[in-house]
Amino acid sequence: MSFTEAINTITSTEEFLASDVHHTHIDTSRMRVAIVHYWLVGMRGGERVLERLLKLFPQADIYTHVYDRNSVSKTIRDRVVRTSFIQKLPGATRHYQSYLPLMPLALEQLDLRGYDLVISSESGPAKGVIVAPNAAHVCYCHSPMRYLWDHYHEYLETADRLSKMVMPSIFHSLRQWDMSSASRIDHIVANSSFIRKRIRRAWNRDSSVVFPPIAIDKFRAIDDIGDHYLWVSQIRPYKRPRLAVEAFTRLGLPLLMVGDGPEYEELRSIAGPNIRFRKRLTFSELQYAYASARALVFTAEEDFGMVPVEANASGRPVIAYGSGGVTDSVIPGQTGIFFMEQTVDSLCDAVQRFEAWLPHFDPRVAMANAARFAPPHFDAGILKAVECALAG
Repeated sequence: MSFTEAINTITSTEEFLASDVHHTHIDTSRMRVAIVHYWLVGMRGGERVLERLLKLFPQADIYTHVYDRNSVSKTIRDRVVRTSFIQKLPGATRHYQSYLPLMPLALEQLDLRGYDLVISSESGPAKGVIVAPNAAHVCYCHSPMRYLWDHYHEYLETADRLSKMVMPSIFHSLRQWDMSSASRIDHIVANSSFIRKRIRRAWNRDSSVVFPPIAIDKFRAIDDIGDHYLWVSQIRPYKRPRLAVEAFTRLGLPLLMVGDGPEYEELRSIAGPNIRFRKRLTFSELQYAYASARALVFTAEEDFGMVPVEANASGRPVIAYGSGGVTDSVIPGQTGIFFMEQTVDSLCDAVQRFEAWLPHFDPRVAMANAARFAPPHFDAGILKAVECALAG
């Protein structure tokens, strides 16, 4: 794909809104809207999506299992937030996942009468609410609950002895509820093609795909490109930070690891002198880290993954494990390079292929690619989903 072809396939925000939103024949401003989000105890990708939904539906009330107002943005704090009975249980804002078996009951106790539109933001349980007979229910699915489906055996393997005894029977019942509650939704929206397949497998439902909104206008390309590679995420096992550390220790190439988590000190102890660690960066430091990096290294299999888009928006390429949401966001051979096994050998080979390909990389193609994920595209997709739900 050339730069011209990339631009031609990605319409401008104004054209996109004119062609899509203009043809959405609904007036959402008169609707009573409830947004059900699984829990509000921090600001991650799901909460950024919630912020955009609140901008799209400024009249919406929020429902959630647990709410820590000191851990969320002002955009969320300024809204009406109602919680399920989970909020009143001991240590709920810290140990909310321990109350997972009670969450189906908690969701069904929420009184949503009087709302015309309910939007559930699903990753932990949120979609299982009971809506009014004439209300429309749209589910924006970040992922069917991983601990029930794809990652069940991983969670079981690392659980304590008591949990290993009770999880099989409890989770069996939760899967049945998860499937039955999915049947009550009017329209399901997946955040990537990868999650669309997961929804089909777990719930036997079809879904449309609307990519998460990413503030690409906050990132810029610069001329001062360094010689270092960049890794950005939480330092947790499923993000595969060890893979990056071991591969770049072998390669001897400079790598900046940005993130914190339980493996932080261990990875520092095994890393070569060519690898630097930072637990956190200010946003301006992160902007510069993206824009000045030789490439972003992305080792996880994510449901979508905003970090590769932010790197492309900064005019930099991505070396990514070629599975998950990244297959939607990165164009191999144009905006990045894939490696197909989460092994040190596979990543090292990808870095070597990347070095040979880098002279052919065009930052303008990467930035044009990132434009596909601008927030107005998300808005138009959600409004289309609402229209489909209302039409029955």
